[in-house]
Amino acid sequence: MNKSQDYQLTIVVPVYNEEDNIYALEQKLSAFLPLSLCKACVLFVNDGSKDRSPERIREVCDRNEHFFYMDLSRNAGLSAAMKAGIDHAYSDYVGYMDADLQTTPEDFNLLLKDIGSYQLVIGIRADRKDSFFKNFQSKIANGFRRMMTNDGVQDTGCPLKVLHTDYAKRIPFFTGMHRFLPALIQLQNGRVQQVPVRHFPRVAGVSKYNLWNRLISPFMDCFAYRWMKKRYINYQVGDNNLGS
Repeated sequence: MNKSQDYQLTIVVPVYNEEDNIYALEQKLSAFLPLSLCKACVLFVNDGSKDRSPERIREVCDRNEHFFYMDLSRNAGLSAAMKAGIDHAYSDYVGYMDADLQTTPEDFNLLLKDIGSYQLVIGIRADRKDSFFKNFQSKIANGFRRMMTNDGVQDTGCPLKVLHTDYAKRIPFFTGMHRFLPALIQLQNGRVQQVPVRHFPRVAGVSKYNLWNRLISPFMDCFAYRWMKKRYINYQVGDNNLGS
């Protein structure tokens, strides 16, 4: 039996070489779980880390009954880690946050207030604490993405999201998919809500992003999305006798 089915929300936390953040994540997440608007657990997805992240993840899972983990056999990237987490979540909802703690799990409750009426609730980073150059790159990439996808989302890169798990499992995953979650939910005729959340400077670890994967690669992915959108299959099942 998959243990996540005992919860309403599974918080997926992809981890790649974040050993200096694991104990802080434990503190923040363990403090949030008793306050969550629905019964929640945490699923760390170790994306082939080469530092001490795997050992520290196991350590914090051993002493927190609502913490779980899974390892990818090699580093496969953020989209793959998110897909793995979603594939192995059997709660009603699946949440996502980064391991860098530039957002706080406390703000999941801001998103959960609307999850009953929307299939995806996504944060908007208010008063971003990134450098001018990083913010400038994100502004350009977000503007181009909105033009190409018409998703109407202000900040798709915000690493704080909650989705209905059944919708999340139907998302066509591909490298770079994490940038298009709102548009991919809309392809399923799902509704998307945006909610302001807090943003903090990174205090430990090193950013995995650079000019290529923050600006150039997203431009290329937008064209891949446009190609896929024209060929996307969306169906709904009516009557059947297969059973549950």
